[in-house]
Amino acid sequence: MSKIKVLVVDDSAFVRKVFTEKLSNDPDIEVIGSAVDPYVARDMIVERNPDVILLDIEMPRMDGLTFLGKIMKYFPKKVIVVSSLAESGGEVALKAVELGAIDVVAKPGNSYSVEEMTEQLIDKIKAVHAISLKKIQFNNQMNSNNVIEKKQSMIRTTNKIIAIGASTGGTEAIQYILQRMPVNCPPIIIVQHMPMHFTKAFANRLNEICEIKVKEAENRDIISPGKALIAPGNLHMELSRSGAVYNVKLINGPMVHHQRPAVDVLFQSVAKYAGKNAVGVLLTGMGKDGAQGLLSIKNSGAITLAQDEKSCVVYGMPREAVELGAVQKIIPLNRMTQEILIEAAR
Repeated sequence: MSKIKVLVVDDSAFVRKVFTEKLSNDPDIEVIGSAVDPYVARDMIVERNPDVILLDIEMPRMDGLTFLGKIMKYFPKKVIVVSSLAESGGEVALKAVELGAIDVVAKPGNSYSVEEMTEQLIDKIKAVHAISLKKIQFNNQMNSNNVIEKKQSMIRTTNKIIAIGASTGGTEAIQYILQRMPVNCPPIIIVQHMPMHFTKAFANRLNEICEIKVKEAENRDIISPGKALIAPGNLHMELSRSGAVYNVKLINGPMVHHQRPAVDVLFQSVAKYAGKNAVGVLLTGMGKDGAQGLLSIKNSGAITLAQDEKSCVVYGMPREAVELGAVQKIIPLNRMTQEILIEAAR
């Protein structure tokens, strides 16, 4: 089996050196070159035909977003954006996903060590390589072209809590679901694998385009109907309870499945504190995160849903949950909001 050919595009000599050395240690990956800017990268893409491109955003002569747009227009490739943890980088990273980047990884810094970042990056490169580029383009086109149907108010109130977990491809899937939620929907708590600052930009964007309120969670935020809380990057989020009031608790703690926040951490707390008064939802993503937690939610008496393979960008996390026996219903993305509301109203 041939190795996965990776091209590193970054103006930092240190980053190019570290990525080349660390990634080359994996027997399934070959770094075929590194480019200091998009102009050098353009020639390498044509000459060496990489399978996966690691792309920095802030570079001389041409910024990464402009270059990404040109790649996807003239020579479509599987691109992972590797960005700094600067707060302003969140909006830019989200724009990169809209332009066609498959995933976003934070550069090593105060919050992420080189070793932690490399483990995540290797996993993402392998997952991205296995994805059909045509499928990604089709799903993105379907989501962007789909008319948002008129939302109906729920017939009756409910005390259910909706817990959602997602990774690669999840930003578009979550947006699709939340845009179709009525203003009086049950409380929603979400873990989406994203680095620090990026989750805040993601939540802010969703808050602008959804009828419900969406925000990046803060410690001890109370969950309430018509509101969705998204776990901050680099912090685990747990459901907690004080008397009759539910809130969220943010904790540091070790990575779980190479992730922080981890879906399993959220789901296990949902099983513990919400029990049968929950709806667990696992969306597109690579790896195993969320499968065991979804099984705990199911075993607590709650309903569990997973996105179907056809509508997933990466059918990794849902597949693991299905194989574990954690999923009660497998639902396509275009029916997920409706199914969540039906189950929450039971």
